[in-house]
Amino acid sequence: MNNQYVAYLRVSTQKQGYSGLGLEAQREIIQKYLRDKTPVAEFVEIESGRKKDRPKLKEALSLCRKTEATLIVAKLDRLARNVSFLSNLLENDVEIVFCDFPQANKMVLHILSAISQYEAELIAARTKSALQAKKARGFRLGNPEHLMDKHEQAIQNSIKTCREKADSNPNNRRAVAMLRTLVKEEHTLQEIADILNKEGFVTSKGYRFYKSTVYKLIRRYNLK
Repeated sequence: MNNQYVAYLRVSTQKQGYSGLGLEAQREIIQKYLRDKTPVAEFVEIESGRKKDRPKLKEALSLCRKTEATLIVAKLDRLARNVSFLSNLLENDVEIVFCDFPQANKMVLHILSAISQYEAELIAARTKSALQAKKARGFRLGNPEHLMDKHEQAIQNSIKTCREKADSNPNNRRAVAMLRTLVKEEHTLQEIADILNKEGFVTSKGYRFYKSTVYKLIRRYNLK
């Protein structure tokens, strides 16, 4: 049995893609599911869950077919919020596993996707209703030029906030102190992860360390 996996991650906006918001959480979920395994590849899509045109998903599925790998997705709604779209995916020749519900069969996934689509439609309807109500009260709904001017700054502010949170996280500070020594001793990433776990260290979110999380910390704090 081929135990290779191809990871597929999706965020809805360009801002989320630049800042990493949402992507890191999905990576954590996938890595926690895979434990000591590493995906053979990762594909990131920046697109609404209601859109059917997914070039990165097509690339991921193509690689799965070539390598006989399983497509792994953190959560069902990261793949699709459209029933017919998900149905077509479930009928193709690629195995798909969802970390939030790995035991689900195709019938259950169809039901869940229908619920997910219904929730998405409710959110869209509530948003449209709220905007119409604000417009009726005389509010001006957005200024494209203003938004474009502030878009890049908003992204940079978001990245800065994420970095500051990571730097001030007590779990990160303790792990980085240990990492400085382990890197100098020229341990492999897997060896470092094993040592950190054995000594009781955890990630900023309280998870075990894996090669990927060790690599990210080393890069973030320029330890090499």
